[in-house]
Amino acid sequence: MKHDIELVEKAIKGDATAFEQLLIKEEQMLYYKALSYVGRKEDALDVIQETACKAFLAIKDLRNPTWLFRILIRECYQLLMKRNRMIPYDEMELLRKMDHKQELPSDSFHLGEVLSKLNESYQTSIILFYYHDLSIRDIAEVMGKPVGTIKTYLRRAKKHLKNELERSYKFNERTI
Repeated sequence: MKHDIELVEKAIKGDATAFEQLLIKEEQMLYYKALSYVGRKEDALDVIQETACKAFLAIKDLRNPTWLFRILIRECYQLLMKRNRMIPYDEMELLRKMDHKQELPSDSFHLGEVLSKLNESYQTSIILFYYHDLSIRDIAEVMGKPVGTIKTYLRRAKKHLKNELERSYKFNERTI
């Protein structure tokens, strides 16, 4: 998320119009990111509204270039915790990004089941890295963890996913 520095400075000084322009520049990204987390249009719009409100109230305390994205993710998680649901994602897109070389039939295993078994930190890091194409540094900022911790989360999550998917694939080969 790259913002016009002048616009951000105006918004920090309390210029509501500049803040509105920042939100307009990011509206599409906010909507699709929220929708990918909460799964429903109405919930995504609610999350964006809460994000805008909290961002406006906290804009004077800006310390991070990913500030708006961080607020959005927190709001999505709060909504999901209220619903006690897992994070939705596009299974085929995740699979394609995780393994470009190996073409496995989508019905030979259930990626969704395996991802849902990961702990929340592993699941979040995998989704942000592969589905949202964030860098490890950006994921560390969003999750509030050191870069080394994010690398560990990704390595462990990929290892777990690989083991589970291989086991599922082998099981399905034997049953056919």
